[in-house]
Amino acid sequence: MRTVEFQEYGGPEVLRAAEAKVPDPGPGQVSIDVAYAGVNFADLKARSEGYRVPALPFVPGLEVSGRVRAVGPDVTGLRVGQEVAALTEGGAYAEVTVADAVTVFPLPDGVGLRTGATLPTVLPTAYALLHTVGRLQPGESVLVQGAAGGVGTVLGRLAKAAGAGAVYGVVSSAPKAEYALGHGYDEVFVGSFRDEVRAATGGRGVDLVLDPVGGETLRAGLASLAPFGRLVSFGNASSAEPWTVGQPELYPTGLSVSGFSILGLAKTAPAALRAIASRAFETVADGTVTLPVTAEFPLESAEKAHTLMGSRTSTGKLLLRVTGPEV
Repeated sequence: MRTVEFQEYGGPEVLRAAEAKVPDPGPGQVSIDVAYAGVNFADLKARSEGYRVPALPFVPGLEVSGRVRAVGPDVTGLRVGQEVAALTEGGAYAEVTVADAVTVFPLPDGVGLRTGATLPTVLPTAYALLHTVGRLQPGESVLVQGAAGGVGTVLGRLAKAAGAGAVYGVVSSAPKAEYALGHGYDEVFVGSFRDEVRAATGGRGVDLVLDPVGGETLRAGLASLAPFGRLVSFGNASSAEPWTVGQPELYPTGLSVSGFSILGLAKTAPAALRAIASRAFETVADGTVTLPVTAEFPLESAEKAHTLMGSRTSTGKLLLRVTGPEV
Protein backbone atom coordinates (compact mmCIF):
# COMPACT_ATOMS: atom_id res chain seq x y z
CA MET A 1 0.00 0.00 0.00
CA ARG A 2 1.03 3.64 -0.42
CA THR A 3 2.17 5.65 2.59
CA VAL A 4 4.03 8.85 3.37
CA GLU A 5 6.71 8.56 6.03
CA PHE A 6 9.80 10.30 7.38
CA GLN A 7 13.05 8.59 8.34
CA GLU A 8 14.63 11.62 10.01
CA TYR A 9 13.40 14.79 11.66
CA GLY A 10 13.41 18.03 9.72
CA GLY A 11 11.42 20.25 7.39
CA PRO A 12 8.61 19.20 5.05
CA GLU A 13 11.18 17.84 2.61
CA VAL A 14 11.85 14.81 4.85
CA LEU A 15 8.39 13.42 3.99
CA ARG A 16 8.71 10.63 1.45
CA ALA A 17 6.30 8.36 -0.40
CA ALA A 18 6.84 4.72 0.50
CA GLU A 19 5.32 1.27 0.18
CA ALA A 20 4.29 -0.75 3.22
CA LYS A 21 2.51 -3.97 4.10
CA VAL A 22 -1.23 -3.64 4.70
CA PRO A 23 -1.74 -3.80 8.49
CA ASP A 24 -4.15 -6.22 10.16
CA PRO A 25 -6.20 -5.16 13.19
CA GLY A 26 -5.40 -6.67 16.55
CA PRO A 27 -7.78 -7.28 19.46
CA GLY A 28 -10.00 -4.27 20.02
CA GLN A 29 -8.94 -2.66 16.73
CA VAL A 30 -10.26 -2.15 13.21
CA SER A 31 -8.44 -1.47 9.96
CA ILE A 32 -9.76 1.29 7.71
CA ASP A 33 -9.49 1.90 3.97
CA VAL A 34 -8.59 5.58 4.14
CA ALA A 35 -10.47 8.06 1.98
CA TYR A 36 -9.05 11.27 3.46
CA ALA A 37 -6.53 12.09 6.19
CA GLY A 38 -6.60 15.31 8.17
CA VAL A 39 -3.46 17.43 8.53
CA ASN A 40 -2.86 18.79 12.01
CA PHE A 41 -0.18 20.92 13.63
CA ALA A 42 0.74 17.89 15.74
CA ASP A 43 1.84 16.19 12.49
CA LEU A 44 4.28 19.03 11.87
CA LYS A 45 5.66 18.75 15.41
CA ALA A 46 6.04 15.00 14.94
CA ARG A 47 8.02 15.53 11.74
CA SER A 48 10.19 18.34 13.06
CA GLU A 49 10.60 17.50 16.75
CA GLY A 50 9.61 13.87 17.24
CA TYR A 51 6.38 14.70 19.07
CA ARG A 52 4.70 11.39 19.96
CA VAL A 53 7.01 9.45 17.62
CA PRO A 54 7.95 6.08 19.15
CA ALA A 55 10.50 5.14 16.48
CA LEU A 56 11.72 5.93 12.97
CA PRO A 57 10.70 5.55 10.20
CA PHE A 58 7.28 6.92 11.10
CA VAL A 59 4.04 7.43 9.18
CA PRO A 60 2.36 10.56 10.59
CA GLY A 61 -1.32 11.44 10.75
CA LEU A 62 -3.84 11.37 13.60
CA GLU A 63 -7.24 11.34 11.89
CA VAL A 64 -8.91 9.72 8.91
CA SER A 65 -12.22 9.05 7.27
CA GLY A 66 -12.90 5.90 5.30
CA ARG A 67 -14.57 2.52 5.36
CA VAL A 68 -13.97 -0.29 7.82
CA ARG A 69 -11.79 -2.87 6.07
CA ALA A 70 -11.53 -5.53 8.80
CA VAL A 71 -12.63 -5.93 12.42
CA GLY A 72 -10.36 -7.43 15.05
CA PRO A 73 -11.33 -9.73 17.92
CA ASP A 74 -13.47 -8.30 20.72
CA VAL A 75 -14.88 -5.46 18.59
CA THR A 76 -18.61 -4.81 18.59
CA GLY A 77 -20.74 -2.11 17.02
CA LEU A 78 -18.64 -1.73 13.86
CA ARG A 79 -18.92 -3.66 10.61
CA VAL A 80 -16.93 -4.10 7.43
CA GLY A 81 -17.80 -1.44 4.83
CA GLN A 82 -19.18 1.03 7.38
CA GLU A 83 -18.24 4.69 6.79
CA VAL A 84 -16.35 6.03 9.79
CA ALA A 85 -14.07 8.74 11.11
CA ALA A 86 -11.25 7.74 13.42
CA LEU A 87 -8.47 8.98 15.66
CA THR A 88 -5.19 7.11 15.27
CA GLU A 89 -1.88 7.09 17.12
CA GLY A 90 -0.12 7.83 13.85
CA GLY A 91 -0.21 6.06 10.52
CA ALA A 92 -3.03 8.06 8.92
CA TYR A 93 -0.97 9.10 5.87
CA ALA A 94 -1.60 5.73 4.25
CA GLU A 95 -4.09 3.80 2.13
CA VAL A 96 -4.92 1.58 5.12
CA THR A 97 -4.54 2.38 8.79
CA VAL A 98 -5.40 0.72 12.10
CA ALA A 99 -7.23 2.37 14.99
CA ASP A 100 -8.53 1.31 18.37
CA ALA A 101 -12.25 0.68 18.05
CA VAL A 102 -12.99 3.08 20.93
CA THR A 103 -11.71 5.95 18.76
CA VAL A 104 -13.62 4.95 15.61
CA PHE A 105 -16.90 6.81 15.10
CA PRO A 106 -19.64 5.94 12.59
CA LEU A 107 -20.41 8.97 10.45
CA PRO A 108 -23.78 10.60 11.12
CA ASP A 109 -26.40 10.47 8.37
CA GLY A 110 -25.78 13.15 5.78
CA VAL A 111 -22.08 13.57 6.64
CA GLY A 112 -19.81 12.42 3.81
CA LEU A 113 -16.28 11.09 3.94
CA ARG A 114 -14.64 14.38 3.00
CA THR A 115 -16.36 16.25 5.82
CA GLY A 116 -15.85 13.23 8.06
CA ALA A 117 -12.08 13.60 7.87
CA THR A 118 -12.35 17.01 9.50
CA LEU A 119 -14.19 15.69 12.55
CA PRO A 120 -12.09 13.36 14.74
CA THR A 121 -9.66 15.85 16.30
CA VAL A 122 -11.20 19.26 15.61
CA LEU A 123 -14.81 18.86 16.61
CA PRO A 124 -14.51 16.92 19.90
CA THR A 125 -11.63 19.20 20.89
CA ALA A 126 -13.64 22.36 20.27
CA TYR A 127 -16.72 20.95 22.01
CA ALA A 128 -14.73 19.83 25.05
CA LEU A 129 -12.85 23.13 25.31
CA LEU A 130 -16.06 25.13 25.48
CA HIS A 131 -18.39 22.84 27.38
CA THR A 132 -16.63 20.02 29.24
CA VAL A 133 -13.46 21.80 30.38
CA GLY A 134 -14.21 25.49 29.81
CA ARG A 135 -17.78 25.25 31.18
CA LEU A 136 -18.99 28.20 29.14
CA GLN A 137 -22.22 29.76 30.41
CA PRO A 138 -24.68 31.84 28.34
CA GLY A 139 -23.68 35.49 28.29
CA GLU A 140 -20.01 34.87 29.07
CA SER A 141 -17.20 36.12 26.83
CA VAL A 142 -14.55 33.97 25.13
CA LEU A 143 -11.09 34.68 23.71
CA VAL A 144 -9.70 32.15 21.22
CA GLN A 145 -6.10 32.02 20.03
CA GLY A 146 -5.68 30.76 16.44
CA ALA A 147 -9.21 31.80 15.53
CA ALA A 148 -8.76 31.12 11.80
CA GLY A 149 -7.46 27.55 12.16
CA GLY A 150 -9.47 24.35 12.11
CA VAL A 151 -10.29 24.28 15.84
CA GLY A 152 -10.62 28.06 15.95
CA THR A 153 -13.15 28.12 13.12
CA VAL A 154 -15.35 25.63 14.95
CA LEU A 155 -14.93 27.35 18.31
CA GLY A 156 -16.37 30.59 16.95
CA ARG A 157 -19.52 28.90 15.71
CA LEU A 158 -19.96 26.68 18.77
CA ALA A 159 -19.49 29.59 21.17
CA LYS A 160 -22.18 31.60 19.41
CA ALA A 161 -24.52 28.60 19.40
CA ALA A 162 -23.93 28.22 23.15
CA GLY A 163 -25.06 31.79 23.79
CA ALA A 164 -21.72 33.45 24.42
CA GLY A 165 -22.07 37.16 25.06
CA ALA A 166 -19.01 38.06 23.00
CA VAL A 167 -16.54 35.93 21.04
CA TYR A 168 -13.08 37.39 20.45
CA GLY A 169 -10.33 35.86 18.34
CA VAL A 170 -6.60 36.34 17.88
CA VAL A 171 -4.84 35.69 14.54
CA SER A 172 -1.51 36.52 12.93
CA SER A 173 -2.63 38.48 9.85
CA ALA A 174 -5.38 40.70 8.48
CA PRO A 175 -6.59 38.10 5.92
CA LYS A 176 -6.99 35.59 8.75
CA ALA A 177 -8.95 38.15 10.74
CA GLU A 178 -11.35 38.64 7.84
CA TYR A 179 -11.79 34.89 7.55
CA ALA A 180 -12.47 34.43 11.27
CA LEU A 181 -15.09 37.18 11.29
CA GLY A 182 -17.13 34.98 8.97
CA HIS A 183 -17.18 32.16 11.50
CA GLY A 184 -18.88 33.57 14.58
CA TYR A 185 -16.33 36.03 15.94
CA ASP A 186 -17.49 39.48 17.03
CA GLU A 187 -14.01 41.01 16.97
CA VAL A 188 -10.63 39.65 15.93
CA PHE A 189 -7.26 41.03 17.04
CA VAL A 190 -4.14 40.72 14.90
CA GLY A 191 -0.99 39.95 16.89
CA SER A 192 -1.22 41.83 20.19
CA PHE A 193 -4.38 41.37 22.19
CA ARG A 194 -3.92 42.00 25.92
CA ASP A 195 -4.66 45.73 25.89
CA GLU A 196 -7.20 45.29 23.09
CA VAL A 197 -9.20 42.78 25.13
CA ARG A 198 -9.32 45.11 28.11
CA ALA A 199 -10.49 47.94 25.88
CA ALA A 200 -13.17 45.82 24.20
CA THR A 201 -14.54 44.64 27.56
CA GLY A 202 -14.48 47.99 29.32
CA GLY A 203 -11.50 46.90 31.39
CA ARG A 204 -13.17 43.77 32.77
CA GLY A 205 -11.48 41.07 30.69
CA VAL A 206 -12.98 37.85 29.32
CA ASP A 207 -14.48 34.88 31.16
CA LEU A 208 -12.78 32.13 29.16
CA VAL A 209 -9.48 31.98 27.25
CA LEU A 210 -8.66 29.03 24.97
CA ASP A 211 -4.96 28.78 24.18
CA PRO A 212 -3.07 26.33 21.90
CA VAL A 213 0.08 28.47 21.75
CA GLY A 214 1.66 28.44 25.20
CA GLY A 215 4.61 30.51 26.36
CA GLU A 216 4.19 34.27 26.57
CA THR A 217 0.90 34.08 24.69
CA LEU A 218 -0.54 31.95 27.46
CA ARG A 219 0.63 34.41 30.10
CA ALA A 220 -0.91 37.31 28.19
CA GLY A 221 -4.13 35.31 28.00
CA LEU A 222 -4.08 34.76 31.73
CA ALA A 223 -3.67 38.51 32.20
CA SER A 224 -6.72 39.06 29.95
CA LEU A 225 -9.12 37.18 32.23
CA ALA A 226 -11.96 38.75 34.19
CA PRO A 227 -12.35 37.93 37.90
CA PHE A 228 -13.05 34.19 38.32
CA GLY A 229 -12.05 33.62 34.69
CA ARG A 230 -10.81 30.31 33.29
CA LEU A 231 -7.99 29.53 30.87
CA VAL A 232 -7.74 26.20 29.05
CA SER A 233 -4.40 25.25 27.50
CA PHE A 234 -4.68 22.73 24.68
CA GLY A 235 -1.32 22.90 22.96
CA ASN A 236 2.16 24.41 22.82
CA ALA A 237 2.50 25.58 19.24
CA SER A 238 5.20 28.04 20.33
CA SER A 239 7.41 25.15 21.54
CA ALA A 240 8.15 27.29 24.58
CA GLU A 241 9.47 25.84 27.82
CA PRO A 242 6.76 24.31 30.03
CA TRP A 243 4.90 27.06 31.86
CA THR A 244 4.03 27.26 35.52
CA VAL A 245 1.24 29.24 37.14
CA GLY A 246 0.86 29.67 40.85
CA GLN A 247 -0.52 31.71 43.71
CA PRO A 248 0.60 35.18 42.53
CA GLU A 249 -1.34 34.86 39.27
CA LEU A 250 -4.38 32.91 40.46
CA TYR A 251 -5.24 34.04 43.97
CA PRO A 252 -5.98 37.77 43.60
CA THR A 253 -8.96 37.40 41.23
CA GLY A 254 -9.82 33.72 41.67
CA LEU A 255 -8.56 32.51 38.30
CA SER A 256 -8.25 28.89 37.22
CA VAL A 257 -6.18 27.07 34.59
CA SER A 258 -7.03 23.73 32.98
CA GLY A 259 -5.54 21.59 30.25
CA PHE A 260 -6.92 19.37 27.51
CA SER A 261 -5.53 16.86 25.00
CA ILE A 262 -7.84 14.77 22.89
CA LEU A 263 -5.05 12.23 22.35
CA GLY A 264 -4.50 12.05 26.09
CA LEU A 265 -8.21 11.58 26.72
CA ALA A 266 -8.34 8.81 24.13
CA LYS A 267 -5.74 6.96 26.18
CA THR A 268 -6.98 7.65 29.69
CA ALA A 269 -10.76 7.94 29.36
CA PRO A 270 -11.98 6.62 25.99
CA ALA A 271 -15.58 6.35 27.19
CA ALA A 272 -15.55 10.06 28.04
CA LEU A 273 -14.13 10.82 24.61
CA ARG A 274 -16.90 8.84 22.91
CA ALA A 275 -19.55 10.73 24.85
CA ILE A 276 -18.00 14.08 23.90
CA ALA A 277 -17.60 13.04 20.26
CA SER A 278 -21.21 11.89 20.05
CA ARG A 279 -22.51 15.25 21.25
CA ALA A 280 -20.03 17.13 19.07
CA PHE A 281 -20.89 15.22 15.90
CA GLU A 282 -24.55 16.12 16.39
CA THR A 283 -23.65 19.78 15.87
CA VAL A 284 -22.52 18.94 12.33
CA ALA A 285 -25.49 16.73 11.59
CA ASP A 286 -27.95 19.44 12.68
CA GLY A 287 -26.13 22.20 10.81
CA THR A 288 -24.91 24.16 13.84
CA VAL A 289 -21.31 23.79 12.69
CA THR A 290 -19.70 23.53 9.28
CA LEU A 291 -16.04 22.67 8.92
CA PRO A 292 -14.60 24.30 5.80
CA VAL A 293 -11.89 22.42 3.91
CA THR A 294 -9.75 25.22 2.55
CA ALA A 295 -7.05 23.11 0.86
CA GLU A 296 -6.78 19.51 -0.28
CA PHE A 297 -3.71 17.65 -1.55
CA PRO A 298 -3.12 14.14 -2.92
CA LEU A 299 -1.37 11.84 -0.45
CA GLU A 300 1.95 12.08 -2.27
CA SER A 301 1.87 15.88 -1.85
CA ALA A 302 1.89 15.81 1.95
CA GLU A 303 5.07 17.90 1.81
CA LYS A 304 3.07 20.74 0.21
CA ALA A 305 0.38 20.49 2.89
CA HIS A 306 2.99 20.71 5.65
CA THR A 307 4.65 23.66 3.94
CA LEU A 308 1.35 25.52 3.75
CA MET A 309 0.43 24.85 7.37
CA GLY A 310 3.93 25.70 8.53
CA SER A 311 3.77 29.05 6.76
CA ARG A 312 1.03 30.09 9.21
CA THR A 313 -0.99 31.50 6.30
CA SER A 314 -3.54 28.68 6.09
CA THR A 315 -7.09 28.89 7.38
CA GLY A 316 -9.72 26.25 8.09
CA LYS A 317 -8.90 22.58 7.59
CA LEU A 318 -6.28 20.93 5.34
CA LEU A 319 -6.82 17.39 4.01
CA LEU A 320 -4.86 14.73 2.19
CA ARG A 321 -6.87 12.87 -0.42
CA VAL A 322 -5.97 9.17 -0.28
CA THR A 323 -8.70 7.20 -2.10
CA GLY A 324 -11.56 9.68 -1.85
CA PRO A 325 -12.88 11.50 -4.93
CA GLU A 326 -11.14 14.69 -6.01
CA VAL A 327 -13.17 17.80 -5.18
